[in-house]
Amino acid sequence: MRLETVTPRNHHLLQAGGSPFIMLAGEVHNSSSSSAEYMEPIWEKAAGLGMNSLLLPVTWEMVEPEEGAFDFRIVEELIDQARRYGMKIGFLWFGAWKNAQCYYAPAWVKTDTVRFRRAEVEKGKKKIHLQEFHGMPYTTLSYLCEATNEADANAFRELMLHIKSVDEQERTVIMVQVENEPGLQGAAREHSAAADAAFENDAPQPFVEYMRAHTSTMSADVRQAVESGAGSGNWMEAFGEAAEEIFSAYHIASYIEKVAAAGKKVYPLPMMVNCWLDKGDKPGIYPSGGPVARMMEVWKHCAPSIDVIAPDIYVPNFCEVCDDYVKMDNPLFIPETATHGYAGPRLVYVIGHYHVIGYSPFGFEDLGKPFTAIESYLFGVDVGDPMLGTPQSMEEYAWYNRTLGSMMPLLTSKYGTADLLATIVERPERDTMVFGEYGFQTRMKLPILSRKDGVCLVLKKAEDEFYILANGCVITPFSVNPQKPHVDILSLEEGLFQQGEWRMARRLNGDDVARMRFESPTLLKIKLFGYQ
Repeated sequence: MRLETVTPRNHHLLQAGGSPFIMLAGEVHNSSSSSAEYMEPIWEKAAGLGMNSLLLPVTWEMVEPEEGAFDFRIVEELIDQARRYGMKIGFLWFGAWKNAQCYYAPAWVKTDTVRFRRAEVEKGKKKIHLQEFHGMPYTTLSYLCEATNEADANAFRELMLHIKSVDEQERTVIMVQVENEPGLQGAAREHSAAADAAFENDAPQPFVEYMRAHTSTMSADVRQAVESGAGSGNWMEAFGEAAEEIFSAYHIASYIEKVAAAGKKVYPLPMMVNCWLDKGDKPGIYPSGGPVARMMEVWKHCAPSIDVIAPDIYVPNFCEVCDDYVKMDNPLFIPETATHGYAGPRLVYVIGHYHVIGYSPFGFEDLGKPFTAIESYLFGVDVGDPMLGTPQSMEEYAWYNRTLGSMMPLLTSKYGTADLLATIVERPERDTMVFGEYGFQTRMKLPILSRKDGVCLVLKKAEDEFYILANGCVITPFSVNPQKPHVDILSLEEGLFQQGEWRMARRLNGDDVARMRFESPTLLKIKLFGYQ
């Protein structure tokens, strides 16, 4: 398994067994993968949903309960289960960080606060209460503690060695996430005496020069801070108002690079980091120093062993967040997202528009169920969009997964080209797709449509022939050729792919062609004719 760049298209693709692979995945709740017995019905649900892979936490506390004594039984059991269900795994390493806290560090790490220092968010305090989060107690391991970094890296290295020993031939494990939503809450940087001294020291000059050479991709405020900095000196002199967040990002990314590099050296699977979005807040409200888009330049410099910087997206402005994470040639992967009514349409859209390497609703075990109060808060159901408060239909999500899975060789053959495009109801201003001489306009949220979750993916098969995956939309083909301004539909078929071959279910004509209105997920094959 590897992540490679396809040339001349210059696009990233996962490779599995010599074939391109898109992860049509689901991420389980944090504790589900701690027991193979508990996981059994979850694998069954994943299979029923047409998923081809799962994202599963593997925790430091379980695999190294005593220092130097490793237990990988749960890893082997999960791999065996994946094989039985014909799926791939993306393991999520919960080491020093899980959601910016140290929940999953082993007891022997947590109890030795001298050797494994805690971060001092406030000077002299190893634990605080986050007022922005209803007084939630907060403690985390210091990103400046070398002993923690070495122990974390050693445990991760042993994990990767074990995965290699049991899985190198079958390649069930396809990707590994290093830590989970790392960063520091409560402040933009640590405030221990050691952290203060490091902050007053000169920032590494090669890093300062790198940042000043990469301002074109930066967020506006970060760019201004870097460009107005002195170009050398301590962190505040070099980076001004962004100094504290950049300081944290530099050290957290360097920490994670050491962990990732230790694992990659023994078994070089693709590796990613995921982030808690900044949402326009101040650093410290979101985990400061984490791999958010505004700190991507820091992470690209400090953590070259990381292949993918991935956003966890629960906010309503999903598409705009995706736009932020494709800069600097970063492959787009969505390891966590909401299970509301846009889950299926967004899966289709990110494959057709962004050509993602993977997409995964979080806590997919609950897909289709009513939302809890905390889920409603996370999903933003109070913003007035009814789809955010509507659980995703399991039947439709399974249809999307199975249909996209059946098209995978065709889809990946068009990755990185203009022959694969998509539109979605969340972006009404981008309702047109153009392919050479022909184009398609998609209209959604019309009075004649009962659906509010419209999406349309179009793949160009030949100059005049296309596959269309549509739901909740009206589609109108048109000509881009002024010499042939008129377009007729020569054939329109509804069907599916079986073993890579198109199988027509029915031939459409008459009213079905005149209206081109789709109120349920449908796969089509269309042939056009242009004339004067």
